[in-house]
Amino acid sequence: MDLQYVFLCDDAAENPDGKLDARGILHDLLAPGFPAVQERMVLVLVIEWGRKDQGRYNLKAELVGPDGGVVLTVDGHSDVQARPPERPPARTRLVMPLEKVVFPKAGKYFLRVIVKGERFRGPSLHLQEMEVETAQGLSDAAPSEDL
Repeated sequence: MDLQYVFLCDDAAENPDGKLDARGILHDLLAPGFPAVQERMVLVLVIEWGRKDQGRYNLKAELVGPDGGVVLTVDGHSDVQARPPERPPARTRLVMPLEKVVFPKAGKYFLRVIVKGERFRGPSLHLQEMEVETAQGLSDAAPSEDL
């Protein structure tokens, strides 16, 4: 079993042709203060199973905060079926919208995936507090014509 990828983004969708489209992969977020709330983001997780993997497997994705505490947990399972050698291995794709995620404080967060007793460390997400001038400028700015 291999963790193909895991990330947070603005939006993602699976196409009927099997492709996965993702937009706005998140690495850094600015907040006017903490605790901060991200209104919406999408968790994307893809696991490629080994040829001998069959049956139901529990999986967990955790967002871990700067102090090592878990901020968010997504629990689930995947039912894996055997595939003949001439076909690609079985894959689990999770595309899950997350609403109103609370980040308690500034710092480095990361994704952790737990499958079959193995822990995989995913990418980091850095939360930073906006400078006061930047936050005020955003709230005082006139709406854009492009919106």
